Amino acid sequence: MESAVPILPSRDLRETLAFYERLGFENSGGPWEEWNYLIISRGNAELHFWGEPSVDPLTTSFSCYLRVADADAVHAEWERVGVPRDETNGSRLEPPVDTDYGIREFALIDPSGNLLRVGSRKT
Repeated sequence: MESAVPILPSRDLRETLAFYERLGFENSGGPWEEWNYLIISRGNAELHFWGEPSVDPLTTSFSCYLRVADADAVHAEWERVGVPRDETNGSRLEPPVDTDYGIREFALIDPSGNLLRVGSRKT
């Protein structure tokens, strides 16, 4: 199986790990504190982050797409755990929408300003 894995910046890897653990991701890499590099996974999804303290979460323009089986179910789960809407760092969870190209998707902005578009095919 081949796959592409995004590498996103993190202004604070500890903060990034805590944010994504809340969403069901786990640290699946080595000693991130030593390497300044964090690998997390949830099911078959994997995200990589490198530590970059100078990242401004209000101007970051990094993003990735996370394809899931059921975008509504993932959104409901993440809404239950409570993704904080924080204007100081921009983190937030947007509601799902139906796109013109046949995908049900929503957006998640993390504390470093990274955009995750999460979607599934409409049924």
